[in-house]
Amino acid sequence: MDIIEQYVTSYPSPQNLVDLFGGEWLSRFPPPHDGLTGGTVPLFQDSRINWAGRCIGGFAGTRVLELGPLEGGHSYMLEQQGAARVTAIEANSRAYMKCLITKEILQLQRVQFRLGNFIEYLRDPDEAFDICIASGVLYHMQNPAELIGLIAARVDRIMLWTHYYDEDVIRAHPNLQGGRFSGRRSAEYDGFSHELYRLNYLDSLKSRKFAGAAATYSHWMTRSDILGCLEHFGYGDFQIAFEDKAHPHGPCFAVVGKRRAGCPPGGILLGR
Repeated sequence: MDIIEQYVTSYPSPQNLVDLFGGEWLSRFPPPHDGLTGGTVPLFQDSRINWAGRCIGGFAGTRVLELGPLEGGHSYMLEQQGAARVTAIEANSRAYMKCLITKEILQLQRVQFRLGNFIEYLRDPDEAFDICIASGVLYHMQNPAELIGLIAARVDRIMLWTHYYDEDVIRAHPNLQGGRFSGRRSAEYDGFSHELYRLNYLDSLKSRKFAGAAATYSHWMTRSDILGCLEHFGYGDFQIAFEDKAHPHGPCFAVVGKRRAGCPPGGILLGR
């Protein structure tokens, strides 16, 4: 491409920033920027984050670890609701650049976006956090139990929103046929035994809007195994909402959990 084509000749504007990734945005910006031509999904006004805040007791003054911020919609909401610091880890380089555009347009002051693998980040516990927001990431993991275990080793409160495997629903789901799921295997991670169901990304990998992990497949867990894994690693007092077996991309739910009394970080309940 001729370098001259990389120059923008129109008046400086937020839309020019959005157009750097024209056709790739998923999220719709919040007012007063909702007139920007980007995506359509209301992730900057997401009721799941509002619900999580109510369950947790609010985000004011908290240190939040956000996994997979995508385009910064939830990051923006966390800052708006008073989080003292949001550390958001994104592995997709194009999504990361969109997060920086969001940061510039919305003038975020207490959010730091970091480019890299959050699994590797969680393996090196050098920062403390009050809350982990892991929305839309668990079902993209090859070892989802590891992610829960690593989060539990450093965070007392967690919010997950995730798809899960349900045999009856999956078999009847038109969007999940044609080789999307291809096998089941038993797994064990740090004392937790569970089942994994392989999901192949197939043609989704060809889309610039792909928002999965850096692999050709992931593993889904069942709903009961997700809750069992959270409990195994010390979480309890679960609150569940946004259950939707008819979701176009597969059954899903949101859960908030808090570390149980007497349970050390990353471990099962003492004396159990």
